[in-house]
Amino acid sequence: MSIPDYESLMLPILSLASDKKEKTLLEMREILIKEFDLTDEEVKEMLPSGAIKFFNRMAWAKTYLKKAGLIQNTRRGHFKITKRGIDLLRTKPQKIDNDILSGYKEFLNFKNNRNNEEQKEENENNYEKTPEESMDSAFNEINAALSSEIMDQILNSPPEFFEKLVVNLLVKMGYGGSVLDAGKAVGKVNDEGIDGLIKEDKLGLDIIYIQAKRWRNVVSRPEIQKFVGALEGKKARKGVFITTSKFTKGAIDYTENLNSKVVLIDGEKLTEYMIENNVGVFTERSYEIKRIDMDFFSLE
Repeated sequence: MSIPDYESLMLPILSLASDKKEKTLLEMREILIKEFDLTDEEVKEMLPSGAIKFFNRMAWAKTYLKKAGLIQNTRRGHFKITKRGIDLLRTKPQKIDNDILSGYKEFLNFKNNRNNEEQKEENENNYEKTPEESMDSAFNEINAALSSEIMDQILNSPPEFFEKLVVNLLVKMGYGGSVLDAGKAVGKVNDEGIDGLIKEDKLGLDIIYIQAKRWRNVVSRPEIQKFVGALEGKKARKGVFITTSKFTKGAIDYTENLNSKVVLIDGEKLTEYMIENNVGVFTERSYEIKRIDMDFFSLE
């Protein structure tokens, strides 16, 4: 038997989690190796990147199950089945694959978020992608999964960690100079709608005030109005409101005609900036795509 693809691993992984206890992929690994009757050579087979192919496919199967809400992370490296996962198993499915997962809106949102409009249209028309397009699509999907994992870590961390993360990110984006010199927390007893401030540049010619909300619910206009009022109280001209959730349309529209400049960063944009600026992530591997140099082969 050959190494199963990641879709073939979805049902076995969910079934192994059906006892409702915390699980890890590592403890499932040996069980699945026996279930699929894999040889030692197959178990050790590696991808060109150096990752173990079988475990890599297990990890992707888990990611897809999680995005569909069939399992949930409990703590680092651990997960358990959800009520939705139990309900699916009760239907005695013969398999679980992307078609089954597409019946859940959370999974569809995950898939759509990793594609731009052009890629969506190509997929709907069964457009045959070039190798470059396939690599771009895979790259976007990997980053979408990474963004989801980053957000899980943020939401499971203490509130003070989130504020520290925000300062580190803004420094990496070029504000404030060094981390030691950059951010300053405002008193927690009565912060007047402001969590901290950061220098706009190394010289501190201007100050940017920060509001950091580690929320699951959307941020509406009243919260932004409170922040703007706090800025006016400080006679400040610039502010950044960062949240792990989203902003309502009313909140976004409100910031467009203000005397002060207020930038809104939602959870999706936050994780995008973190990946782009290597905050909380590292480069596992990279690929170079090379083209022939026609000038080198020119006879002139």
